[in-house]
Amino acid sequence: MRIMHTVNLISIEEFCSNYNIEISFINSLQQTGLIEITVVEETWFIEAEQLQQLEKMVRFYYELGINLEGIETIIHLLQRIDSMQDEIVSLKNRLRFYETNE
Repeated sequence: MRIMHTVNLISIEEFCSNYNIEISFINSLQQTGLIEITVVEETWFIEAEQLQQLEKMVRFYYELGINLEGIETIIHLLQRIDSMQDEIVSLKNRLRFYETNE
C-alpha cells in the first residue's frame, strides 16, 4: 500500500458501490499484487490508470466465475502477450529498416 497525494484517484468505496462488489475482493486483488492501492487520509483509492484492468478482473471474477488464482494467471498471460506483441512490432521495424537500406 502506498501513501501519497495525487489527482487521478478513484475511491475504492465508490467503485465497489457502483459495481455492486465487495471491498474484500479489491483487498484480495491488492494482497495478490494485481492492483495497487493508494491511501490518502485513511481512504483507499486506485489510480485511474488501473481502472480498465480492475474492471476486467471484476468481470472475470463476478461474471465468469474465475477465482483469484485464475485471474492472476490470465493477467500474467495477457501481460506476456502484450510484451510479445511489442517485441514483434520492434522486430518488424528493425527488419523494415534493414530491408529499405539494402
